[in-house]
Amino acid sequence: MSSPMRLLGLALIATGLLILLLGGLWLAVQTVEQGGKLSTAVFGLALIAVLLTLPCLIIGVLLLRHGQAQDRDLLQVEQEKRLLTAVLTRGEVSISDLSIEMDQPREQIQDYVYDLVGKGLFTGYVDWKRGVLYAREVADMPQNACPSCGGPRGLVGKGVVRCEYCGAETFL
Repeated sequence: MSSPMRLLGLALIATGLLILLLGGLWLAVQTVEQGGKLSTAVFGLALIAVLLTLPCLIIGVLLLRHGQAQDRDLLQVEQEKRLLTAVLTRGEVSISDLSIEMDQPREQIQDYVYDLVGKGLFTGYVDWKRGVLYAREVADMPQNACPSCGGPRGLVGKGVVRCEYCGAETFL
């Protein structure tokens, strides 16, 4: 689905080009019918291009690019929502299964997980070696031990602790 900004941008670009075409045709007809000078027609076409067409094209391109960025952001939100729903409903899910279901590479799944953690929408842990993502409530997890192997954990980032032994990351 295209965003309204993107559609408005395309409409403005089309309008700008249409103004240039119709203005050029009108000037050509007037020059031929009234025997005007070619320099006057060229000057008129330049005015139409600079005063009417160019602003439409510039604003249209800016709106088109903004709309495309919005579409990308919405797609990412939808993908993250799919990932979060899959993990929360199953409790644990293989990263490779998520990768296949979502048609995304493993690295992208990892980026989605970190983004969800950063937004405070997901708590749980990941065993990167086994490739499994676990949804757990913080209260259910051992406070000082890795939920995967029982080893000590250390803080490695905002809301992220990593086991020193198995490398499992817990998201708080």
